[in-house]
Parts: sequence; C-alpha cells; structure tokens
Amino acid sequence: MTHIDRRKFLGYAAAAGAGLLLTRTHGEGAPGKREKISGEVRIALIGSGAQGQVLMNSCLKIPGVRFQAVCDIWEAYNLRRAQRMLEKFGQKVNAYEDYRQMIAKEKGLDAVLIATPDFWHAPQTVDCLSAGLHVYCEKEMSNTLEGARRMVRAARQTGNLLQIGHQRRSNPRYLHCYRKLIREAKLLGRITTVNGQWNRAVQPDNTWPKGAVIDGAILRKYGFRTMEEFRNWRWYRHLGGGPVVDLGSHQLDIYNWFLDTKPRTIVASGGIDYYDRKTHEWFDSVLATFEYETPQGKVRAFYQTISTNSNQGYSESFMGDQGTLVISESASRGAAYREPTAPEWDRWVSLGYLKAPASEVTKPQTDAVLDVRETLAPPSFELPVKFDDPYHKPHLENFFNAVRGTEKLNCPPEIGYETAVTVLTVNKAAESGKKITVDPREFVA
Repeated sequence: MTHIDRRKFLGYAAAAGAGLLLTRTHGEGAPGKREKISGEVRIALIGSGAQGQVLMNSCLKIPGVRFQAVCDIWEAYNLRRAQRMLEKFGQKVNAYEDYRQMIAKEKGLDAVLIATPDFWHAPQTVDCLSAGLHVYCEKEMSNTLEGARRMVRAARQTGNLLQIGHQRRSNPRYLHCYRKLIREAKLLGRITTVNGQWNRAVQPDNTWPKGAVIDGAILRKYGFRTMEEFRNWRWYRHLGGGPVVDLGSHQLDIYNWFLDTKPRTIVASGGIDYYDRKTHEWFDSVLATFEYETPQGKVRAFYQTISTNSNQGYSESFMGDQGTLVISESASRGAAYREPTAPEWDRWVSLGYLKAPASEVTKPQTDAVLDVRETLAPPSFELPVKFDDPYHKPHLENFFNAVRGTEKLNCPPEIGYETAVTVLTVNKAAESGKKITVDPREFVA
C-alpha cells in the first residue's frame, strides 16, 4: 500500500474500519466521505494515443490541473510525444510503460485519465480506484458488461469518483436543450420519434512508422497479437466493439438521457459489407431500431452508423407532435422547428430559450398553394447557446470540480453502464437477427 499517499490511505482506512459502504446516488454521482482537494489537482494519463492527446490538450486549457505522469506502451511514439508536449507547457512528467508501475511509484496523485483501448478500461479503472485515485475513463466503459459491472462496483466500494467520458453530458448546448427545451418548456410536446446517425467516409486502416514498431513481447503482454491489432483495435472483437460502440454510444446515450428511460426492445442489422474480414471483425455498418416506453407513450427510435460515406455527418433529431429538435456536437448544427399546430413559441424566445432568426418568418404562411401531398416547412429557431471550446473540456472540468467537491458528476458509472448495455445489445441484436427485449433490471449493475 506504499503507493497510496497518506492522506488518501487514512481516509480510506477510516471508512473501512467503520464498516462503511461508500456509495453514490444513481444519476447524481454524489461523492463519498473524502477529503476535498482545494488546490491543484494532480493527474496522470494512461494511454497517450489519439484520444489521450485530445484529453491532454483539453486539460492544458483548464486552470488548476497539473500532469504528473504519462503511461503508454508505445514508447517510441505516443509516450515520448506526450512527454515532450507537456514539457513545452512547463509540466515535467514521469513516463511509464506499465500503469501498475506508475500507480505504485507516483506519490501524491489525485486522479487518472484513462484513454486506452476498451478492453483495458475495466482492469485499469478498478486498479486505480482501489489505489485511492479518482478516475476519468473514456467511453466505451468496457467491451464487456462484466467489465463495466466491475467498474461500477469498484467505484461504490472505494467511494472514489468515476466519470465516464460521454462528454455530451456536460456540453452546454445539450444541457440547455435537455433542461430548458425538453424538461421545462416541453417544447416538442409528446416525443414520438428519434433519429440519429454518425456517418464516416471510407478510411484506410491506421499504419505506423517503420522505425517505431513495438516489440512483439510487449504487444503480447498487453493483449495485442500484432501491430495491426494495436493500431486498429476497434475492429477486433476481443479488443473493442466496432463503430456502433465507438461512435454510436455517444448518441444512444443521448437517446436514453433525453427520453429519461432505456430501450425496451432493440432490433438491428449489420455486416462486414465493405472492408476486409481478415482485419475487420466488427460490422462496418449498423442500422438499429429501438422502442422506448415513456409515461407519455411509446417512442420509436432509429440509429445508423456507417463507415463508407460521410453524408450529413452526425446528429440527433427528437421529433414530437409540437416540434423537432436537431442537435449535434458539431457547433454548425442545431435548431428547433415548430409544427404548424403547436402553440406560438414567442414566450420561449422572450425568455432566451430560443432565438428566432431575423431573416426567417416564424409563423406559417397560410396563403401558400401546395400540392396535396406537401406540407409547409416548419419555422426554424436557433439554439441560443454558443460553444466553441474543445468538446471534452466541460466534461473534464465537471470531473475536476467533482474531485474538489464543488460539483456532482454528470456521467457517473451507473449512467455509463446503462449506455454500455444499450450499445452492446445492439451488436448482439445485429448478430442474432432477432428483436431483443431488454429487461429493465439488466440496466442495473
């Protein structure tokens, strides 16, 4: 236990000695009994590849956060690059290949950020939580439900914070839409349908510099059979979950959040239709349909992720009998559309919930002559919240503030687990070709 600093060890031991089970309230991420951090939050990064660098760059824009260590198995490339980057910002860090060695040696750490392949999330998170550290773990929470369940239970048992990286949960535009438009104003009326997509263009598999190949023994030590697997792990079944897990979990998490429930049934179609089956074990395209039961009635939802065409990118559309909300993490997309039969939205514009563009008419044109099969395009209203920061910055800020004891987590592990159940069941449904009915108890870890 020498790797746990005295402050954390005494607090953990006292709780254990008192027979306390440190838990969180579901959906709130309420902290257990721990000493608050009032000053600089000292962190380490496990996994400094592409996503790790995204988190690192966001953290460098957040005051009161300092990197102390970086860990990655690709020493010749990822690890040294991250180390040099942080040194440019005046943060000299220790570099490690093995995260276990890092948490054993580093003194005074408060938290770790985990941005490794999905199959490593559970063991790394559990080990870090057990070492007295708070954890920010990228999505997908785990490539297995058993692993995700272990993460939830470790957070409960240790009382340390675990934030899952569904960063839209902290995005100010999404928060405004959920809190103001859907929950308070009920602007859409009764939501009946949801559509979402994440379309990507054809991309070649990731390669690597000839002089930076990882030794085979190191690859095998960390679960990779080849350099190809290491660089393209999302496509391999024992390492990741394919595009619907990698991309779709972001948006299906929003479905569950905005509808305030989980899917009752899931049916999906997917296949390896384009790429080489020798290197791509997961479906390159998935189309899925969900049924949600809400107090207002049934909601039918559709989602697609394809990796052969980027048309219209990624977004989510929530459609009700009074209006439609289209939103995306991309700041270039996002608007609300009023149905002709809905009450006027002037009140919500006056309150600042929406913005009516001066160049557009917000009332239907009653004298327009249409074909009997046509309807007028609904009036469009802009979302008033502008957000130009790095996408992950607000979610990381929420995590660090929770570590300081001033906020509650926006995506605690119980929420991340619900999303993991959703997306992993999509893959299961696509494989079986059958509609799957999900017992609500399956969403509880």
